[in-house]
Amino acid sequence: MPLETPNSGPLVDVADPAPSGFAPLRIRLFRDRWIASTISSIGTWMQDTAGTWLMTSLTASPLLIALMQTAASLPVLMVGLLAGATADIFDRRRLLIFWQAWMLASVAVLAVLTFLGFISPWTLLAFTFLLNIGSAMNNPAWQAIVPELVPRELIPDTVSLNAASNNLARAVGPALGGLMVAGFASVHAGAGSVFFLNALSFAGVIWVLFNWKRTPLFKSALPSERIAGSIMTGLRYVRYAPELQASLVRAFTFTFFVSAMWALLAIVAKRDLNEGALGYGILNGSLGLGAVIAATQLPRIRRRVPADTIIAVSTFYDVATLLILAYAHYPAIIIPALILSGFAWTSTMSTLNTSVQLSVPAWVQARALGTYLMTFQGGMALGSLIWGSVAEKTSTPFALAASACGLAISYPFIRRFHILQGPLPDHTPFRSSRSASQPSVFQLADSAAQADDLIHAGPVRISIEYRIPLERYAEFTHAIHELRGVRLRDGAIRWGIYRDVIDPERLNETFVMESWLDYLRSRERITAADEAIRARVRELHQGDEQPKISYQIYAREITPNEVPHHHGS
Repeated sequence: MPLETPNSGPLVDVADPAPSGFAPLRIRLFRDRWIASTISSIGTWMQDTAGTWLMTSLTASPLLIALMQTAASLPVLMVGLLAGATADIFDRRRLLIFWQAWMLASVAVLAVLTFLGFISPWTLLAFTFLLNIGSAMNNPAWQAIVPELVPRELIPDTVSLNAASNNLARAVGPALGGLMVAGFASVHAGAGSVFFLNALSFAGVIWVLFNWKRTPLFKSALPSERIAGSIMTGLRYVRYAPELQASLVRAFTFTFFVSAMWALLAIVAKRDLNEGALGYGILNGSLGLGAVIAATQLPRIRRRVPADTIIAVSTFYDVATLLILAYAHYPAIIIPALILSGFAWTSTMSTLNTSVQLSVPAWVQARALGTYLMTFQGGMALGSLIWGSVAEKTSTPFALAASACGLAISYPFIRRFHILQGPLPDHTPFRSSRSASQPSVFQLADSAAQADDLIHAGPVRISIEYRIPLERYAEFTHAIHELRGVRLRDGAIRWGIYRDVIDPERLNETFVMESWLDYLRSRERITAADEAIRARVRELHQGDEQPKISYQIYAREITPNEVPHHHGS
């Protein structure tokens, strides 16, 4: 049966007996976005190579060279949560246009400074940092729009295609960047030309976004959350989402150790292999070539091999690659090793990204992706800093070997964090036929402003009374504690279940929300999977009537003059 999205007509037949992984490209909107993104990514990887090589001409310090990777990764660590919160609150299309323009302007200024020769190691680091502030703020919204462009069934293939886009650029961009730098009489002229082309590459993405008529999957009828509250809500969700936590632990551990490869590759090219900018670009492009191959093969591999196995094989192959970079200083050995390492890198990161996309509902997706990108780039930034420092104080081979040993030793401890195991939860929003009760205390308001104060007042305690037969008590406790995770993920700040010591069949569930508005938001956030858990709990309740629910708002102390008058009394 053909699938449809809100933004297009019939798309593809998911029942294709031989899925190729390219089905999302049949959707025009996604295809336009993919092409524009690929061109922009090529410019970004050209800049990465040119910028890193320019740094090697400005300084001989391994630490400053490694800090180029930190400058690229640190912004996500700093603003990842803010980026996710803004992408869940504000219109994603407008946000993306703004941050794409920010990146265009940052790179354009860097190009002018480089052409004029007003560039130093710290200036280069500063503008690399500014560019990646824009990238960090852009990426959660950029990835969160995927479910708006393709059906949910195609998300794994879409993530792989997005990885293919980035890694096709990684295969082509570094070589083009190195070639352009080598083709000019000076490194400054070559690097400045690359920076200028990268600035132009953002224009295509802005054009696609400008022409996109967006239809959000989830739109709240309630007032928008404040940014600070949105960030806290996102963190609370992560705290009570074990599947998401597993992806975050895996992402941080993997990138922390493998970051040594990215941070020290330029030094390996220049000092150990005696190569120039083009040689470094070829080494970087080898990783990208392997990544492209992985992205085209992953849809087939993923259908046959469990996610945990994919990550395990990739992990131990990267241990071998780090050791090869440390001790086998021959291009004929290193280049094939890097191609396979690019395959392993994309296999791992695409699997982890897919697990995040599929494990969270639409209302918190950008915040979850922001947390994931923050964790991912945090591992890259911290790892690059540490392995660069180790290389400066000892040697590059020692730093690479140490990272390889750390990756191997850590694996037995993190393998218990499983990825994409069991059936995926149904995160389709659940729409209840019953509206939320309007508390009678709201009728005491003398004005709209006072009513608004009441709806933001809190905390609010919700109490639900169940009658559970003794023979079903164990079953009920299992179900109600599963519901605990739902309540806390959706906004509760405290939760408890209590049994009456006089009447053992009477149990009381109590949870606290920060305000009545937060309670209304929690009702909007219920998914089909959440409702299935709530339904199991209600089925265990004995009696003709539904469980009794009471709502209580915290009674703050007021003066006699503040006592409201009940209308009609």
